[in-house]
Amino acid sequence: MRVITFGCRLNTYETAVMKQLAGDDLDDVIVIHTCAVTGEAERQCRQAVRQAARENPDKKIVVTGCAAQLHPEVFAAMPEVDRVLGNHEKLSREMLMGDERIAVGDLSDPVVSLPIVSDFEGRSKAFLQIQQGCDHACTFCIVRLARGKNIGLPPDKVIEQARTFVANGFSEIVLTGVDVASYPHGLWTLTKRLLTEVDGLKRLRFGSLDPAGVGDALLDLMAAYPALMPAVHLSVQAGDNLILKRMGRRHTFADVVSFARRLRQVRPDATLGADLIAGFPTETEEQFQRTLDLIREAEITHAHVFPYSVRPGTPAAKMPMVPKAERVARAQRARDVGKEIFHAWLDKTIGQSVSVLVEQDGMGYTDTYLPVRTGRTDCVGQMITVVITGRDGDVLVG
Repeated sequence: MRVITFGCRLNTYETAVMKQLAGDDLDDVIVIHTCAVTGEAERQCRQAVRQAARENPDKKIVVTGCAAQLHPEVFAAMPEVDRVLGNHEKLSREMLMGDERIAVGDLSDPVVSLPIVSDFEGRSKAFLQIQQGCDHACTFCIVRLARGKNIGLPPDKVIEQARTFVANGFSEIVLTGVDVASYPHGLWTLTKRLLTEVDGLKRLRFGSLDPAGVGDALLDLMAAYPALMPAVHLSVQAGDNLILKRMGRRHTFADVVSFARRLRQVRPDATLGADLIAGFPTETEEQFQRTLDLIREAEITHAHVFPYSVRPGTPAAKMPMVPKAERVARAQRARDVGKEIFHAWLDKTIGQSVSVLVEQDGMGYTDTYLPVRTGRTDCVGQMITVVITGRDGDVLVG
């Protein structure tokens, strides 16, 4: 079974689960694993369906993931599609092997038990899903409707999965989920257990964290355990407090800046990433400037900026819209500010010796998630020490 995966690290993990469930079966199937975070993401998924069918006329096309969960009828109506599976159904071998054209149930019975995954094809780091769903109600977000309520994998199961990854040669594990910071069994207790009970774990990272869910407990772990990587990514979304309130977010501009400063007091080399939305409904130019101010004041090195995308069925979709062209222009301006900070951070790394986990084609990432071209294609999956000699655009060279 071949899987074409879109979207987040959670989808990447679930792709590995599906492949393991299928085993050596379903050689005649291509799965399009969809994302629904934006309208553009859904468009790309539909385009991938058409391309896969055109290039593989002898294969069956199965569509699953968040877009399939939300809009099964749209994909079922495509002549290229043979089957549509929901987010729960894709994690069942029986459903994967079935022939029901549309198998998309509701999300009232969450999947809490997944098989232990042994491998991530073609990857040097392993993604580990620790929770699923979200109990919050951000006004712009439709993903929670595709994932259900917050539920977590039992801690002992997480530890077992992590030990399996390390035993299979993975040096780095990334904890993933829809709302990782709300892991119901206690994220920071789980993190400490992973750092102390999983022998041989060299690097531990988190997926995107809710700023309302981070604080002293995370900083204490950062100070105590070098294996907890000093690169934190937050789902910030905006810099203006009124816009944050209209988004249904639970943090403020000051919360993010304060966390960034305290993080770098504990780990001076720490980098900070952020998901940001430009042109949210009702956002004025002055309010957007607060997002630019936040990028600068918090020194956000990894700014993932998206123009606001209307998601029908969400409260924000009913609010007064910023013109689409303005949304796109603001997103580019925010990216430009983020790129300046990113380049400055790269430049100050020149001359340093850094630890790099080598991935494909000799590329790799530092502890602080800075990209490095090592020139070493003979040690994929290994941790090596690299002296940084320069910068080539958005990449360090060593």
